[in-house]
Amino acid sequence: MRVIKTDIEGVVIIEPQLFRDDRGYFYESFNSDKFEALTGIKTTFVQDNESCSKSGVIRGLHFQLAPYAQSKLIRVISGEILDVAVDLRHGSPTYGKHVSVVLNGDNRRQLFIPRGFAHGFSVLKGEAIVQYKCDNLYTPTAEGAICWDDSTLAIDWHIPHGKAIVSSKDSASKPFDECERLFDYNIDYYA
Repeated sequence: MRVIKTDIEGVVIIEPQLFRDDRGYFYESFNSDKFEALTGIKTTFVQDNESCSKSGVIRGLHFQLAPYAQSKLIRVISGEILDVAVDLRHGSPTYGKHVSVVLNGDNRRQLFIPRGFAHGFSVLKGEAIVQYKCDNLYTPTAEGAICWDDSTLAIDWHIPHGKAIVSSKDSASKPFDECERLFDYNIDYYA
């Protein structure tokens, strides 16, 4: 596997090594020892999730508060998404900034999003099947969300104006500037 750093520390793109022959292909989608050696991040994933969404759907921007904060490792089985991570760590040099990466069934890239970030994605092509690992269990009382179309964040979801399909719950999320200090850059949320 290969690790590609992004503009935000801790958010990395993982490119697995693909082995092809006349039968098809094989690749190792995750290996904890290799992941830790290449990223320096030691985490244990405890929950796997899968979603299926049609073209134009936007999901997010979701997070869980400490002590239930989650790291996520996202990949796409089929279709194509724009995956987005927003830095919510107050005091971080990239606080309020975001990274967006195209993930699809062909490039097999994965995005690792550490604790202290909000996560969301838009479906760019076809029906997208998205799988992601979480290193903390889903806890409804700790969940939070920031409005996907927040003007301060100014995320280009690559969905034509007026064509986004968003849940009523995500549409009712708070704007970024109304969110309290959710995470502190100086706290180790893995300790």
